[in-house]
Amino acid sequence: MIQFKKHSGIYTLSTEQILNIPLEEAWVFFSNPKNLAKITPSKMGFEITSDVERSAYPGQIISYKIGVLPGIQQNWVTEITQVKNHEFFIDEQRFGPYKMWHHEHFFEALPDGKTLMRDKVSYKLPFGFLGHFIHNMYIKSELQTIFNYRYSTLETRFNGR
Repeated sequence: MIQFKKHSGIYTLSTEQILNIPLEEAWVFFSNPKNLAKITPSKMGFEITSDVERSAYPGQIISYKIGVLPGIQQNWVTEITQVKNHEFFIDEQRFGPYKMWHHEHFFEALPDGKTLMRDKVSYKLPFGFLGHFIHNMYIKSELQTIFNYRYSTLETRFNGR
């Protein structure tokens, strides 16, 4: 389930999913930036353009090319700002399409050997009122599509659905 909220001109998207894998396996998969392409819709043309030799660590800079609008590829640079092994990591946009992008990834071991994964994305759009109009007309549905694709892909990969 995806939830959107708006506060002080900032949008927050929240999702959660239970994965039928232990925390250690979930952490290894999600903390490896190379796996992001596996859970991003192919229509976006996602491509990591920097060298990514190891799992997420604080200060890690990752650059991408990604289709944010149909037929338009854009460079996007994020920094992994915080990591607490097996609990969470945070990436923040340094350059890209948003005025602000702050993505928190949380992982929690469940008693039955499964993992609860939660995402919280706080973002702000450029262009003031026009940005809010574009959010309602396009960006919100695109983010829903991306996170629904991610959910479905993870269901197939880890939950056998």
